[in-house]
Amino acid sequence: MEAKIGSHSGKMSPRKRHRTGEHRREVTVSEEDVHRAQHLALLAEKPASERGLEELVFGDVEEGEGLLRRFQGSCAQASDVVSINLPEEESGDSETENDTEDNFLPLKKPAWVDEDDETEETIDMTHRYRKNMMKSDAEKKLSKRKVQRRFKEQFQSAMGTTPSWALRGMKKKTRKTKHEGDSEDEEDDDLLRKTGNFVVMSDSLPRGILQMKNCLPANNERISDAKLTTVQFHPTAQVVMTAGHDRSISLFQVDGITNPEIQSIHLEDFPIYKAHFSAEGEQVIATSVHNKLFYIYDMMEGKIIPINHIRGLEEKIIKKFEVSPDGTFLLLNGTSGYLHLITMKTKEFVGSMKINGKAVASSFSPDGSRIYTHSDEGEVFIWDVKSRRCLNRFTDEGCLHGTSIAVSKNSQFIACGSSSGVVNVYAHDDCVRETSPKPLKAIMNLVTPATSLAFSPTTEILAMASNKVDDALKLVHIPSFTVFSNFPVFRRKLLYLAYCMDFSPRSGYFSIANNKGKALLYRLKHYSDF
Repeated sequence: MEAKIGSHSGKMSPRKRHRTGEHRREVTVSEEDVHRAQHLALLAEKPASERGLEELVFGDVEEGEGLLRRFQGSCAQASDVVSINLPEEESGDSETENDTEDNFLPLKKPAWVDEDDETEETIDMTHRYRKNMMKSDAEKKLSKRKVQRRFKEQFQSAMGTTPSWALRGMKKKTRKTKHEGDSEDEEDDDLLRKTGNFVVMSDSLPRGILQMKNCLPANNERISDAKLTTVQFHPTAQVVMTAGHDRSISLFQVDGITNPEIQSIHLEDFPIYKAHFSAEGEQVIATSVHNKLFYIYDMMEGKIIPINHIRGLEEKIIKKFEVSPDGTFLLLNGTSGYLHLITMKTKEFVGSMKINGKAVASSFSPDGSRIYTHSDEGEVFIWDVKSRRCLNRFTDEGCLHGTSIAVSKNSQFIACGSSSGVVNVYAHDDCVRETSPKPLKAIMNLVTPATSLAFSPTTEILAMASNKVDDALKLVHIPSFTVFSNFPVFRRKLLYLAYCMDFSPRSGYFSIANNKGKALLYRLKHYSDF
């Protein structure tokens, strides 16, 4: 026997290796019964509650035993493969070790423990980019999860609608706010249940009901103690301007939540009749109620420039004015039917135009090439800016005294307001060609003078208001020319006297300046952008 081992250089013959492998399988199979008996004995010693818990987690005991048996069979096959390349003595030692280890089931422990998983990250909320999300002074530090939830809330509040990826989070939030007694979120949830998912909007604005959200006033951080005469959105930035009889011009960032104040300037002894951004949005022009002087505030340089005298301009008071959309001219409504053109760049007098009667309201065409003027006698004049020549004039049908005029941003409609409250809407082309055009619609929802008119940038809404009585404001759907029935809210005085209105550049927001010193702000949910 020793000579045979030596002749094979200490290696086992293939036949012997095969027999040894068969022997090891027999040993393994015979020991399974012992292992099974030991395991069943352990199970019998366990309390009934623990056994029940194991059955819930791992299934039935018999099934678990089958799984254990298959697992041990796999381990046995693996050890067979390893033992082929080992001497018989070494394989025997391995079997002993495996037998010892199989007697005790290994405890499952994590590969490692990350300390960052146990301590939740906190974020400093006093940073200037996150300060506006604080609801109280106690929220100087918030967890990362709460900050993410606050960002979602801020997005939903600012945009009005909820994207599809946030619907589940919104439902959870609604359930939570119901528990806390938040009636406003309950109303939103009730609206979702009744109308379905209105997040997916159609391309065109539907008539009848206008989906809108009441936000905090745009000037909430600086409510005026006198009436506001102006509210206007910046042409390019997400900013709104307010001005009024408190002699101040204020700028606010529009986020739909807190609307933080950016800047305010005070003009001594200068109650503001009207203020307006320049076409590029870098300056603000302001006139007063009893002054020839007017101011230009250069926001880029931080300078307030008084314009006290313009050579060739003979006017004692300058109040009403318009800024051309191309940024070239400033149009001043003078006395005795005069209209004066001033260059925006050099503030020089260019020339004048005159109408019959008194010019009560004027408006530029969207490209700045024409001027439309409504007279106190109910006539409308259309002027060419370059030549200052009258292109056409017509009588506003049924109008005794004109009060306001507006041109849609797509140059399709002209709206004319009268002292009786009737607002006539004309097709623009008819007004240019005909001397007696017929209105497309005579809107009679106001019973006092229509002092303000404004088209939305998308030309889907016409806002019309009277500053003679409270809550005299209507939003008209175009092209159906029907009034939205849910605004203003019936029997709930909110608007008071509306002196000025404006839509944000892409119709996402609507604001009203009233006699209570507030710039009321509404989020129009149909539009997804500012």
